[in-house]
Amino acid sequence: MSRQELIGPQGLRQDGRRASELRKIKCTPSVLSQSDGSSYIEQGNTKCLAAVYGPREARQKAQILHNKALITVEISLAPFSMSERKKRKKFDKRLLEIASAVKQTFEPIIMTNLFPRSQIDIFLQILQYDGGMIQICINAATLALIDAGIPMLEYVCACSAGIVEDTTILELLGTPELTVALLPQSQKVTLLQLETRLHVDKLEPVMKMAIEGAKDIYKHLDKISRNYIEDLLQKSNPHPPI
Repeated sequence: MSRQELIGPQGLRQDGRRASELRKIKCTPSVLSQSDGSSYIEQGNTKCLAAVYGPREARQKAQILHNKALITVEISLAPFSMSERKKRKKFDKRLLEIASAVKQTFEPIIMTNLFPRSQIDIFLQILQYDGGMIQICINAATLALIDAGIPMLEYVCACSAGIVEDTTILELLGTPELTVALLPQSQKVTLLQLETRLHVDKLEPVMKMAIEGAKDIYKHLDKISRNYIEDLLQKSNPHPPI
């Protein structure tokens, strides 16, 4: 795919974004009443619903970890999420790979040592898919974990970038890309996933753009979380003392 097919003469993509511009983000925490924490996120036309249960008693004794909590991640793709209506199997290989990557991303971030012999379950469902599945799953899980009150070292925010010819492009959908999951405050990378070969000379600018995109996503998630907490405080104490 050439640069001309992705970016027009005015520097805009087919969806109106510039090369360094994120898709529009909409997110809402606490959308489910029966889970311990939940969230709903839209990134462009990709939509994800996340639910967190736990910490709770481990369902199988063989899975019990005596010094920390067990984290499980399950991802499902709604049959109507793509133009081709197809019910994917629960053990779809691609979904299992993404679920494993999400689990590995959060295992060093969640303070599992505070909840020995327990289990934290993260369920993610893609309601509409238009690229960027692993990124939206990580961002949705972060917001749901915050809503559940599960202690983490800090936010985890994921974004991707790619390169076409010599042009670095943020959230390059439909083509191979580099995905970065970032801890924005400490500037540590907890996940780095490359979907294709990339010349070492191109790695630095692509990674730098993905990191900047993750920082922008962090600002948005942090603002939404703080506004939600402020609303809860106002509802619990509508008449603060003067």
